[in-house]
Amino acid sequence: MKSRGKGVRAVVSIGKHLDKSSQRSTIYMMICTAKDRTGSKYKADANSLKNFLSAARLADRGSDTSSLPLSTLTPVRARDVEQPKKKLSVMSKKDYPLTSNFPYSLEQLQVSYCKLSRVDMRMLSLKGTSIIYKITAAMMTLVIVLFVALRRLDLSNNHIKKLPATIGDLSCLSELILHNNHLEAFSEALCLSTLQQTLQVLDLSQNRLQSLPTQFCQLRELMNLKLEDNKLVGLPFQIGRLSKLRFLSAAHNELTVLPADFFKLSLENLDLFGNPFIQPNPLDHSMQLAFPLPLQEIASRAVASLRLDYYS
Repeated sequence: MKSRGKGVRAVVSIGKHLDKSSQRSTIYMMICTAKDRTGSKYKADANSLKNFLSAARLADRGSDTSSLPLSTLTPVRARDVEQPKKKLSVMSKKDYPLTSNFPYSLEQLQVSYCKLSRVDMRMLSLKGTSIIYKITAAMMTLVIVLFVALRRLDLSNNHIKKLPATIGDLSCLSELILHNNHLEAFSEALCLSTLQQTLQVLDLSQNRLQSLPTQFCQLRELMNLKLEDNKLVGLPFQIGRLSKLRFLSAAHNELTVLPADFFKLSLENLDLFGNPFIQPNPLDHSMQLAFPLPLQEIASRAVASLRLDYYS
């Protein structure tokens, strides 16, 4: 391997790697260097890899090179060796791309302070793609496939009023940051999308939300939820279903009570400051239950109240 004209010693390994999501082993090529000892893994096409290894084995045995179907080594183009761009931040309107698309290889995208009134549909095309690397000889091609998808989307500090349901098509999205926008609702469609399996961090702080849909509690992978500085009058009554939730901030809303299901949460950090709760301590587990009185008790009280002669 070469970097800026200087040779770099590298170890190329080929083996199986277990995909945790599918529980299936896949063939990968791993390249390790002194600076990256853990290595970078690349998914390889099995047939192309077999042809590539056959040629390498013949060369290692000292076979006549004239019989090998190999082309002459030539310098590669810059775009063939550049690392795909995985992170992009756009922090002003003048830097916002108007004529070009967002890089297809992005895993993290932040677009803030751009006065966006809606979500750009070009962002929603980053739901997953395969980057294909090819090593081509005269009669064979080694294909390395790397799957990338957007995992973090930060649209904070804009003027977004509504979220499109197609955000739910971002099948690997684990963090969605929507702080300081003009949102008035969080749709049921998003709660029932693939975000159920992936979304871990959701920031809806400093918006105009008055309520959250019942289906919101289907986002069961949530670990961090920020709802402060909205106009929420209540939390979903089945919020206890968010069993993985550890950080919850709902300060500065219009909450007067907490749902009974709230006490099922296993929180590490909770902020409810600045809400007009009816009880001084809304987290008091003691509950005053008013059961209907038995008919005999009601009759006895009526007799005593009216001073009726009950001996006759």
